[in-house]
Amino acid sequence: MPELLDARIARLWAVRSLLALGRAREEIDALNVYPVPDGDTGTNLYLTVEAACAAVLALPPDADLRTVAEAFAHGALLGARGNSGIITAQIVRGWADVLAERGVMDVASTAEAMRRADTQAWAAVGEPVEGTILSLTRAVAQAAEDAAAAGLDLPAAVSAVVVAAREALDRTPDQLEALRRAGVVDAGGRGFLVVLEALEDVVRGGTPTREPRSYRRPALPVADLSECSDLEEDGPAYEVMYLLDATSDAVRTLRTRLAPLGDSLVVVGGGGLWHVHVHVDDPGAAVEAGVEAGRPHRIRVTHFAEQLAAASRRRAAPRAGAGLVACAAGPGLAELFASAGAVVVPAGPGQRPSTADLLDAVHRCAAEAVVLLPNDSDTLAVAEAAATAARELGLRVAVVPTRAQVQGLAAAAVHDPTRQVGDDIVRMSSAAASTRDGGVTVAAKDAFTMAGPCSVGDALGVVQGDFAVVGSDLATVAVEVVDRLLAGGGELVTLVTGQDGDPALVDAVTAHLHRTRRDVEVVVHAGGQPRYPLLIGVE
Repeated sequence: MPELLDARIARLWAVRSLLALGRAREEIDALNVYPVPDGDTGTNLYLTVEAACAAVLALPPDADLRTVAEAFAHGALLGARGNSGIITAQIVRGWADVLAERGVMDVASTAEAMRRADTQAWAAVGEPVEGTILSLTRAVAQAAEDAAAAGLDLPAAVSAVVVAAREALDRTPDQLEALRRAGVVDAGGRGFLVVLEALEDVVRGGTPTREPRSYRRPALPVADLSECSDLEEDGPAYEVMYLLDATSDAVRTLRTRLAPLGDSLVVVGGGGLWHVHVHVDDPGAAVEAGVEAGRPHRIRVTHFAEQLAAASRRRAAPRAGAGLVACAAGPGLAELFASAGAVVVPAGPGQRPSTADLLDAVHRCAAEAVVLLPNDSDTLAVAEAAATAARELGLRVAVVPTRAQVQGLAAAAVHDPTRQVGDDIVRMSSAAASTRDGGVTVAAKDAFTMAGPCSVGDALGVVQGDFAVVGSDLATVAVEVVDRLLAGGGELVTLVTGQDGDPALVDAVTAHLHRTRRDVEVVVHAGGQPRYPLLIGVE
């Protein structure tokens, strides 16, 4: 078992945390009653860590611990969702700051990192409350310091930290009335415990056996969970979140401006980039305060009443969700679609699926409704024919007209089989439509393109289905394609490497984006598709 947390183990921790949050997501959502009982804490934490994990996986294999920690923290900041996600991003920032200073994570630096994370998390929250994730960060920091003072090794110290976190989580219903009345522990704290348990797993070299347990308690009778916190008549009605480019001085002024507008104020970040979260009745005023402080972007406004009404309707009228069929142009892409719950049909150049292939996949879904993702313009007609044939057999089948693999990935990422079918189709269609696609390949013959003539061996760049760039170097062409796709705006760049993909090609694109578009998230997947060393998507 390791005495030091190195870059390899840190990467493994990131992946294990994401997988563990994926398994615990629904449980954590069900625990969510404070500050708003909107049932999305588990989902928000998963999305936050997913963004952080993607940033880590985009690094070269030889990246050191400082680089891995910084990427994880920056990814978490960009992708943070909800109150608990924002606080978790600041916790990660505290860890990353210590690792940047020390370069290693032994018992002593673990204790310092836990204390730094706790201090920064409490400072980030406008009105800190016991019985939340903050109670766990305080207990964890103390346990880490005690373990270091006792001379414990790293695995034993991390196990002591996990025990302290569990005990603190068990105390949260006694610290917060909303939790006591609902008979649950704090949802954000439960998610934080999942991340710490993942750390324990990796430093101990395996998965410890834990007795399954419920984090619910017998609840006191309550008329309606809408009585909790922000859903009271005089409580804020909206959640406002945005990224903000601003100086530290401007952020201090912003906190003063936002505090009287509502509650649940959390501002995290540093180095000119911040993530702002607040619950208010006047979302416009919250955004205007951001405009005065700097440049707000990725602005999200959620109306709690509408969110809860939708959840109530879903609970009152449950129904089976949609199955998913996706055409994949490579083995890595097939794995990505399968992980989203899709029945996968091999596709791509030289391997176009038939109507019979797609019909067979529809039947294998065994769902009340099925959505087809053709993911290729030439396969779209086949998918429409399969859907027509399926409807004649009495099946409910819809086609989301994805004409590129990256559009299919965007659609599959928002697929939720527990959502009502119509809503799911709308979400997937919207995600696909908002994704601009591109890629790079090598010319196999002399030809004339929209960008002019090309010769065998030339690098070709594809933008929205057309050959729009001709050059001599794949990396240079790939950078040009990314810049063109981002010309209309964008928040997320997805890079899918092909079977002949060169890591240097991805490195060139990501380095360019880190220099020129600091606000953009970058996700890298190994697609394994032929002919195209790199596929590019911008959302």
